[in-house]
Amino acid sequence: MTRSDNIIEFTLIYNRYKIGIYNYVYKMLFNRTVGEDIVQNVFLKFFENMAVIREKENPGVWLFTTARNEVYSFLRTKKSHVDKFNTEDSTEINLYGDVRLPEEFEAKELREIILRELENMPVEQKDIYLLKEYGGFSYKEIAATMNIGEELVKSRLSNTRQKLIKRIAKII
Repeated sequence: MTRSDNIIEFTLIYNRYKIGIYNYVYKMLFNRTVGEDIVQNVFLKFFENMAVIREKENPGVWLFTTARNEVYSFLRTKKSHVDKFNTEDSTEINLYGDVRLPEEFEAKELREIILRELENMPVEQKDIYLLKEYGGFSYKEIAATMNIGEELVKSRLSNTRQKLIKRIAKII
């Protein structure tokens, strides 16, 4: 494969996965700057290892696994916890143009409640929820990323959703 073929392949994969990976990393850390750095590191590692990555037909598993590892590495080195009160959000309300402010405000408020409640759940449940809802991964892809069975993924996701429904019902 020529260098230009590698660059084209990398660009296609980057454009397909960059938003999902950023959303996942951001929702884990609630820090734009660190999130952007981690995403950049993930894609640099991917580019450097494209020739040896076994799952080229599904690079998303490799990318999300690497992103997950980078997040945990960051948390270990900083010995920090996710900032639950950081109001910075990549989906800020657009105040201009054709906007339905009440609906957008409610949707943003609900997302914040869900993310706040996720912080009180085991990390395994939080990971699966974020990979499914923000990463757009299938059960099979999540299972491969987390190195667990698909049935366990389905079970944890179901349990997480039920817990969220119960907790949000108490709040609302």
